[in-house]
Amino acid sequence: MQDIKEIWKQAVAAALTELAQQSGSVNIIRAEQVVVEIPPKPELGDLGIPMFPFAKVLRKGPPQIAQAVAERLTSSGIAQWGTVAAEGPYVNIRLEKAAVTKQILQAVLEHPEDFERPQSLKNRKIMVEFSSPNTNKPLHLGHLRNDVLGESISRILAACGAEVRKVCIINDRGIHICKSMLAYKEFGQGKTPESEGVKSDRFVGDWYVRFHKMSQEDPSAEERAQELLRKWEQGDAETVSLWKQMNSWAVEGIKKTYERTGVSFDQYYFESQTYLKGKEEVLKGLEQGFFYREEDGSVWVDLTADGLDKKVLLRKDGTSLYITQDIGTAIFRHHDWPFERLVYVVGSEQQYHFKVLFKVLEKLGYDWAKNLYHLSYGMVNLPEGKMKSREGTVVDADDLIDSLKAMALQEIKEKNREEAVGNGESVAEKIAVGALHYYLLQVSPTKDMLFNPRESLSFNGNTGPYLQYMGVRISSMLRKKAGSLAESGSVKPELLSDEAEWALVKTLSQYPETVSLAASQMDASVIAAYLYELSKAFSRFYHDCPILNAESADLAATRLALSKAVLEVLKSAMNLVCIPFLDVM
Repeated sequence: MQDIKEIWKQAVAAALTELAQQSGSVNIIRAEQVVVEIPPKPELGDLGIPMFPFAKVLRKGPPQIAQAVAERLTSSGIAQWGTVAAEGPYVNIRLEKAAVTKQILQAVLEHPEDFERPQSLKNRKIMVEFSSPNTNKPLHLGHLRNDVLGESISRILAACGAEVRKVCIINDRGIHICKSMLAYKEFGQGKTPESEGVKSDRFVGDWYVRFHKMSQEDPSAEERAQELLRKWEQGDAETVSLWKQMNSWAVEGIKKTYERTGVSFDQYYFESQTYLKGKEEVLKGLEQGFFYREEDGSVWVDLTADGLDKKVLLRKDGTSLYITQDIGTAIFRHHDWPFERLVYVVGSEQQYHFKVLFKVLEKLGYDWAKNLYHLSYGMVNLPEGKMKSREGTVVDADDLIDSLKAMALQEIKEKNREEAVGNGESVAEKIAVGALHYYLLQVSPTKDMLFNPRESLSFNGNTGPYLQYMGVRISSMLRKKAGSLAESGSVKPELLSDEAEWALVKTLSQYPETVSLAASQMDASVIAAYLYELSKAFSRFYHDCPILNAESADLAATRLALSKAVLEVLKSAMNLVCIPFLDVM
């Protein structure tokens, strides 16, 4: 389906081009140069297009241009989609309700996959890296924001026609891993997740917390952890064996959490397999004179001329840092899957890191480095305050979902909905995940936020459960169609004359454009805001316009068709922001 706004933009561009040619100009006005706005007052129409940008090209005042464009549009085939009037420097458009409604209903109900996919990124190859867990602890609330941002943005980009590859780097080496290993080595005594009845990633994380306590009592603990790291890099058999065991426990548990939250990846990368490539590239850059060696043997890059600073790339003992392995990982990825763009979903505290990484890759001669993008996001905490992994004050992802699930299940029981929902555990889980994901995504990624568990579960207001309830309400109506007045009626868009109906149709028409905007801005909150607006518009329509008990069979059938169209878009948009759909709750 061609977006209504796009139809008008092309028509206005054609009219402007005709005016330009008549004035002797060779300029061709393109549709993307035409801006479509919503007039400040409903009486001015449904759409407004300012003529200011074209005054210089046409050598006329904006009001004169608006008048000339309105005259041309009125006499063209575009008239079937609405009426046009010049209002000062604006071309205002009042859409033909029946024609637009018919087009929207046909597009959504007959070809929903086309309506939901604006194709603004057709055939683009985009890789998205997100999550990046450490194998010394389970996923926590901060990871949950990262995960849902990455998964949602990936789905949004794919909805715009891009070929998306989701990748995850497992941070399975480094001093943090060795700290967990040292604590287990000294106090584990052969314990396993199974013997302790603990989820495997939590089991490993407990040893990381134990190391923190241990280091406070034993000043040599930090140095002994560093020694373990050196042994690992040297291939010491005993150290490598322990490393493999603890990493396998951590990764096994982390993947279970991914499955629970609907997060998936096309490929996993492991730092233990990529860091050597980074070291190789750094040494190559040293030979070529891009980098330099300090007196202590460490290797650095000087980026002061690029507005940055000096950055160490290899330690004096030859061991690598995060940036070293990130260099290697990026090169491996482009070799595996030559992307046009690579998006890193990583917290805002790493902004400088990525500026340096991108610049280093450019200096190494990789042209694709200019297409690397850091999708930065703010911190997320609980009302109780900032969380700290090493002190054991982090809220584990599974624990948080479990608590939300328990609250949702309690709500189901208190409302005596257990029999109606069927599998209460399953429904409560989906409500919990929906509440969590929507709360995390409704805020712009760049902002820090507080996550309030009880507030996120509210069935009123701007929440995931409220959106899920809209889907349940429409699904319930559709199940009641059999034997109702609507069953014998025909869909006739011209019957929809109420303002609430028209507002709902216009909101539906904005969906493809909204998806494109979310993709261009890399901001899932755009979809979240749209979902809430669509749900409010449907709620008003539901309140003002009887559906199954409408005045006539045709009106009932038409309103039910409009409701079904809303349901299709709700399902699509909810999927983009990782909210499980429910038809009963």
